[in-house]
Amino acid sequence: MLVKVDDRAELSAAEREFVECLRQLPSTGLAIVDLRVGTRRGTRQIGAVVWTPQGILVVEVIGFRGNQSGMLSVSTEHPWRVGDAVADLDLELGADPVRRVESALQEVQLTFERASYDPGQLCGAVALIPRRGAVLRPGRETLRPGLDVVVGTVAEPTELRIFLENFAPGPPRWTLGRVCAATRALTGWAPDRGELIAAGFEDKLPEPPKKPRAWPLRRRPDSRRAHDLIGWGVLAVAVFGMLIVLAAIAGSLFADGPAAEPAAPSSSADPTVPPPTGPAECWPLQAGC
Repeated sequence: MLVKVDDRAELSAAEREFVECLRQLPSTGLAIVDLRVGTRRGTRQIGAVVWTPQGILVVEVIGFRGNQSGMLSVSTEHPWRVGDAVADLDLELGADPVRRVESALQEVQLTFERASYDPGQLCGAVALIPRRGAVLRPGRETLRPGLDVVVGTVAEPTELRIFLENFAPGPPRWTLGRVCAATRALTGWAPDRGELIAAGFEDKLPEPPKKPRAWPLRRRPDSRRAHDLIGWGVLAVAVFGMLIVLAAIAGSLFADGPAAEPAAPSSSADPTVPPPTGPAECWPLQAGC
């Protein structure tokens, strides 16, 4: 990353650590540290303004008075803490880190407006720089969208690198020509184009990738409708088969005609006794003989 610092700047220990941390990052970007912008009351010092291909970040660099390590807790309403103790930040008495970075954002925005330059959306961040050997966790916290707190040191620059590469997601928007125009509007001077190219900025924005040709997809029939059609077809075949069977039975009945009833047997004769074949034998005094 390309880092620019005015030769007359009087950097604090935290700001010097921040500059060393930025210079060892392989990320594409430009950082102007200890920036002075004009205001109605005179001149306002800004910790740093960072350009990446995706956006602009206004940073306030804040160190610690003591060697504090532990879990970092930040808030927009309550004092910041490290573990169970209040964070011993290197600030003036009563100063608030959130108000400080919000004020820096407003001053940078007003400076661009006075120069009739529209930089688009600006993001803000508080860069906490602990003493060497101290460890703060987590390495990044979000106060609100567009305003974050990030921890960075020379020994552990990973969180700072990840944040700078992702604070403004989306396609690249800043070419080296736009960076030169923005720095000129903000400070009255611009970095050398060769330095910006070496820092990774492109002269033109990359073309968006072409979308692959979308082939029309064949619409599949509704499975429920297909099941209904199959069910109706099976029912129709079953009804048709029953009609054929009934027609065959009716045709057979009409062809055979009514069945003959058998003759009823006579009740006067015993079917088991054969009729007499000769003259009856008469006995004495038998009637009818």
